[in-house]
Amino acid sequence: MTIMRPLRILLLPLVTVAALFAAGGCSVKYSFSGASVNYALSKTVSVAYFTNMAAMVAPILSPTLTDELTSKLASQTRLQVVREEGDLAFSGEIIGYSSDPVSISGNEYATQNRLTITVRVKFVNKNEPQYNFEKTFSNYEDYDTNVLLTQAEGTLIPQIVEKLVDDIFNEALSNW
Repeated sequence: MTIMRPLRILLLPLVTVAALFAAGGCSVKYSFSGASVNYALSKTVSVAYFTNMAAMVAPILSPTLTDELTSKLASQTRLQVVREEGDLAFSGEIIGYSSDPVSISGNEYATQNRLTITVRVKFVNKNEPQYNFEKTFSNYEDYDTNVLLTQAEGTLIPQIVEKLVDDIFNEALSNW
């Protein structure tokens, strides 16, 4: 009896792994990046340049957003990035760029400002149109009022864009 218990403890994980391999006929799309792409249908992805339609314009914003999304797709999927007409296609525009006070001190002075960026994204999946969407994404970072926006943009824009790209990527490619 005492020999059976350790044997059972060793066999249980092996049986579990064997059962998982036996169920291997099921189609599961999984990756460590969280992307769920049907590579049998989709081979390419394209990202159109995100134009800046916001009232306030930061010159680095459009190229930073476009490049960051393209880089994430290239590094975290097996899709080939093409200039246009990809099996998966991203396009859109920056529709909001604003800095507003968010933290007021006892003297009614702002101590923190918030830079908010809003992007409208259109995602087209040519082979699985049920995943197509047009959606607005928004994100922000706070900064001290002692710093001018023009001084803070170089740090804030990449931080906000990274969060926006993560949100866009997850919405388009994480079909949980």
